[in-house]
Amino acid sequence: MRRNPDATGGAINRASRKIAPKSGEVCLGETIQSGRRALFSSTKLETGCALFRINGVICAAALLMAIAPPASAAQSFSVFLDGVWPEAQALGVSRKTFVAAFRGVKPDYSLPDLIIKGRKRDDSAGQAEFTKSAMDYLNPKYLRRLAIQGRKFLKQHERAIVNIEKTTGVDRNVLVAIWGRETSYGRHRLRHDAIRVLATLAYVGRRKDLFRNELLHALKMLQDGIPRSKMRSSWAGAVGLTQFMPSEYYQHAADGDGDGRADIFNSVPDALASTARQLANKGWVRGLRWGYEARVPKNGDCSLEGPPGARSIREWAALGFERAGPKQFRADEVVHEAYLMMPSGAYGPAFLATENFQVIRRYNTSDLYALFVGNLADRIAGGGDFHTSSSTIAQPRTRQVKEIQSRLIERGYALQKIDGKIGSNTRRQVGTYQKKNNLKIDCWPTQAVLKHLRSTASLGADAQ
Repeated sequence: MRRNPDATGGAINRASRKIAPKSGEVCLGETIQSGRRALFSSTKLETGCALFRINGVICAAALLMAIAPPASAAQSFSVFLDGVWPEAQALGVSRKTFVAAFRGVKPDYSLPDLIIKGRKRDDSAGQAEFTKSAMDYLNPKYLRRLAIQGRKFLKQHERAIVNIEKTTGVDRNVLVAIWGRETSYGRHRLRHDAIRVLATLAYVGRRKDLFRNELLHALKMLQDGIPRSKMRSSWAGAVGLTQFMPSEYYQHAADGDGDGRADIFNSVPDALASTARQLANKGWVRGLRWGYEARVPKNGDCSLEGPPGARSIREWAALGFERAGPKQFRADEVVHEAYLMMPSGAYGPAFLATENFQVIRRYNTSDLYALFVGNLADRIAGGGDFHTSSSTIAQPRTRQVKEIQSRLIERGYALQKIDGKIGSNTRRQVGTYQKKNNLKIDCWPTQAVLKHLRSTASLGADAQ
């Protein structure tokens, strides 16, 4: 595991040389790091007159800078980059590439998922998977339009896509659906510079270690000849036609057009082959569907949701769950394991999600993303709309969900984190709480659930 860096980085591997002081003066030193002069460095102050030589200029005012806190975030960012350099160098990044990569780069404090003193933190900002309701995200009109475009795209690139499917086992329609979801088949233009984004997230982001690693691999991509102009990204630093994080580029990039290169920026076959390899490497099961829309029986409910409730489709059928629509589960399908997924709780469609659903989640860790891709793949293959209609339901505020999660954890419910997101386990635990307390079971973190949790708080550990 990579160490957790301080937000301001640290001065490391520095070689200092003293500037000979005049009589009565104390010189605090000038640092040289890999041929580049740092602004100044001092580990000890002594009494007397102190002068600094900064880039060849003696400046008495530098003493005030030495004893004061960092004057600006820009200075701290510079120190942060000083700490990144040795790690980049260890990956084979040259000093020339490193300096060029950060020339004129400043942190982008408009990005989401940052931790900045004085700013309200919002871990979900910027990701539609976490800010929209399930059926707003799974917009049928948008899915229908993408499906039409996807079928045209599949026909246009059929030879390459069929070959990729044969080689990797990954369903052709899923590959096309991922392309559609990520960039609307190339229509969506990425507006961020990957280096700036990743440097910012590694510097002041909530997940510094993760993005520091991605920044280092993005620098390696530049070193290996990928033009900076191609390194356009999402707000989280994903690049290329099907949105690869830089570290995953080095794990999964594949040559799909046979020209000896893996070009995820310009070559459709390469981008799709790389996506397929990533899914295969993450456990894709050849011939297995991603999942099925299901009809929930009257004696079933959403508290059965989530991976902890996984069982074979045959067992789900024995509980009264049926495949929605005109088709029934085939004999070769019922042997596979699946878990119940109800992204709107009791207010929308239910799904039985297989191992390949989990694989899509490993590509982008979101239930709604995986459902979007799965349903779009079905539509591209000729399937239709959802069979179960959705009710209008209010999307609870993040602070309300966090309080419900916190209070459930206090009662001993199996929630691992308080993040304000309405994931499958939050819905499951809310449903379990509702069932134990004879409340309406809808698995939704409503104000009514919160009110009940508050009203029974005095019961402490004895409360259900």
